[in-house]
Amino acid sequence: MNNFVEGLKTELIKSSRELDKSIIELIKKAKNKEEKENSKASKASLIVLNNILDNLKLSKETQIPMCQDTGMFDVFVDVGRNNKSSLKTIESSIIEACSLASSQGNFRKSVVEEPVFDRINTKNNLPAIITYNLVDGDEIEVNVLLKGFGSENCCDINMLNPTVSKEGVINAVIDIVKKAGGKPCPPICVGIGLGGTMERAAYLSKRALIRDVNINNKDEKYKNLESEILEKINKTKIGSGGLGGVTTALFVQIEQEPTHIAGLPLAVSINCWADRKAHFTFKGILND
Repeated sequence: MNNFVEGLKTELIKSSRELDKSIIELIKKAKNKEEKENSKASKASLIVLNNILDNLKLSKETQIPMCQDTGMFDVFVDVGRNNKSSLKTIESSIIEACSLASSQGNFRKSVVEEPVFDRINTKNNLPAIITYNLVDGDEIEVNVLLKGFGSENCCDINMLNPTVSKEGVINAVIDIVKKAGGKPCPPICVGIGLGGTMERAAYLSKRALIRDVNINNKDEKYKNLESEILEKINKTKIGSGGLGGVTTALFVQIEQEPTHIAGLPLAVSINCWADRKAHFTFKGILND
């Protein structure tokens, strides 16, 4: 087993058992808001948030996954143009790391061979969904979403009219969140992709979920749009567990890029409160 496989495997298992401190802080802030609100709905939401925090404590102490749905391996690989590793070796190393994490980390076997007919379980949580991206530099950076399907089933794409206003974009996102309701186990994490093509917008929405929650969009207009959408989502009062209250979403992040003059693709990817993300950076060359 090479260092790449061991390092990625370790991060995958850890991400199933421990949330980033930044996400835990957002959950604690949500708890404080519900305590201050002190309404009937907030009291119900508060029970959910306290149970989430208890769950996270137990998961870390006992070293078992925080959720029974350990999800699919949704892998995003940024390969430095100057790195001499072959894509074949990178891919085989990622697959090996995912396989080992699944078996050694007590992941639930949640993947079927094909989607419509027999739906026979692969029994190893493979294949992983792997997307490659060329970037400057010589490192290999891997980000993995452990994508549970309570939230994945609530993701959506909307091909908006190119003349739609900022308010139209906000309303489209709110409609998707309202349709999801309590199904994705709120408080949710929201990634939004704007621009490109239909499939590219979906990709951007997942990339938005990967971004550090403490880093806003670099463009001031989109940074403000993130804040506006978060505020509007929380005004829906779907609340934690769908029971009401003042916190429906923990954060909203947007990634955007150029698109065609005749369209405005919008994709919304939703994570539940179990915002499980593994990050691993490899410096060096993977040998065949």
